[in-house]
Amino acid sequence: MAHDIPAGDALDLAVIGNCRTAALTDPRGRIVWWCFPRFDSDPVFSRLLAGTEEKGFCDVVLEGAVAWEAAYLRNTAIVQTTIRDAAGNALRITDFTPRFERFERIFNPPQIFRRIEPVAGLPRITIRVRPTFNYGGPWTSRAIGSNHLRFGGGADTLRLTTDGALSYIAHETPFGLIKPITLILGPDEPFEAAVDTTAREFLERTRDYWMDWVRSLAVPLEYQAEVIRAAITLKLCNFEETGAIIAAHTTSIPEAPGTQRTWDYRYCWLRDAFFVIKALNRLGATQTMEEYIHYITNIAVDAERPLRPVYGIIPPEPLEERIAPDLAGFHGLGPVRVGNQAAEQLQHDAYGSVILGASQMFIDERLPRMGDAALFHRLEPLGAQARRFAMEPDAGPWEYRGRQRIHTHSATMCWVACDRLARIAVRLGLAGRAAHWRGHAEKLRQEILQRAWNPRLGALAGAVDDDELDASVLLLPELGLLPARDERFVRTCERIGKELSRDGFIMRYTSHDDFGVPETAFLVCQFWYIDALAALGRKDEARAMFADLLSRRNAFGLLSEDIHPSTGRLWGNLPQTYSMAGIVNTARILSRSWQEAWTHPC
Repeated sequence: MAHDIPAGDALDLAVIGNCRTAALTDPRGRIVWWCFPRFDSDPVFSRLLAGTEEKGFCDVVLEGAVAWEAAYLRNTAIVQTTIRDAAGNALRITDFTPRFERFERIFNPPQIFRRIEPVAGLPRITIRVRPTFNYGGPWTSRAIGSNHLRFGGGADTLRLTTDGALSYIAHETPFGLIKPITLILGPDEPFEAAVDTTAREFLERTRDYWMDWVRSLAVPLEYQAEVIRAAITLKLCNFEETGAIIAAHTTSIPEAPGTQRTWDYRYCWLRDAFFVIKALNRLGATQTMEEYIHYITNIAVDAERPLRPVYGIIPPEPLEERIAPDLAGFHGLGPVRVGNQAAEQLQHDAYGSVILGASQMFIDERLPRMGDAALFHRLEPLGAQARRFAMEPDAGPWEYRGRQRIHTHSATMCWVACDRLARIAVRLGLAGRAAHWRGHAEKLRQEILQRAWNPRLGALAGAVDDDELDASVLLLPELGLLPARDERFVRTCERIGKELSRDGFIMRYTSHDDFGVPETAFLVCQFWYIDALAALGRKDEARAMFADLLSRRNAFGLLSEDIHPSTGRLWGNLPQTYSMAGIVNTARILSRSWQEAWTHPC
């Protein structure tokens, strides 16, 4: 397989969506990824992972095109692309998925609207719609109606409704664009309203929805544009129907070139989702938090089964991992995986993640329904599991496939489960249960700190009774296990900054794992390190690193999972919620306050 990637950032992609469906567009206005009808479905547009095959996309080809400009409409999830040719002809493509209030509820159908308008001269274009089914396979049937094309071949039929000339589109025939044309891609349902009128109305109402949503955010004084883009992106990763928050909208974009590190991230990791909730909650976007709490509460009530680290957007669905043979992979860098083996792993931090998320119900007075004693007692069996498994080996936060250890982060999250149950019990006036959980928490805390501290390293190790560094221990002060100014953490942070840094980027770890030595840096670790520097009083250094990290975002302001330290190229699935939540959380830590802007404006 070829490992060379064309010049430019190959992950310059934008996400459009409406909390039910989402698609990725590239800088030339091509839709290269769309799982239809929901986040974890078969991608009808799969060009992103098709290698060199020209399949699985929808685009508009302008004859003689020489320039492309693509950007989000400010404070929205709408993308506009302008294409120009050498003769001065130009067109504009507006891509969006509808989202707005209708009949006193949110209207968000699994549809993509593409509005193609001439803006100068008479552009001569070709519209190409080439869907795939069953993860890269061909469509097996196509029917042409009065104003629609219908493609079949998978579990769901794709319908293209348009006010353009169907014959031109069906046969990919060039034609002059003399008036706006709309393409509506979605379920095989009749579209009875006027296409052009509907498209203009839906575009306006979708734009207004996002503008209003952004207006309600409590953004920090500094980094406002970056935080707003991150917040919108995080919202787009929320499957609103169940409350699940996926880790990313893609599968199998590799962590590095020439590696087998390709994973399917279109599912809800309890660990990742908590960071998203924390970020959105800090911005005042409480509805997403409410929906997620409902999602994890449904999981938590099934106390008979051990918690899994990752669930589907509809929790009972299995996530068995398999290879998709008809997709060659991102620039040929396969394999393309569907499902995720991590669902079968033991990752004991899941107990703390659920209780940490559910604890918001007991402390956030903005919620219409607060947590009560009944919910607390439903959470206690999870605490008992956490206490039981805290000092037992697991796959850890990085999901090792070939080894298990007693990971410091996992043990700490089990402590978090006990500690937060104690705090909830105090709030509910349950003195006996508070003492019970406080006793278990303190015993765990002492054992973790004693066994994780490695005198030879002069640092807290990634696993107890071990001697390897791991960036996940940077979270210990934030989780409350020890203060940031504790000498043990100060020395740990210094050691991580020296030993895990590669060209200024913090690696998760640098030891061999199931696939060799990691080549790329996990971006969220950079945010954790920056946050730790700020907590240690090294704020100028933290701000400089944060500014550099923001400069690494792609052309649309998004971050993926990984970055190559020496080349600066983004790798891994996109948009990565861990990374986008890091933008929000770190910006709030480093930003000056609004009050400072008035008292010290310069």
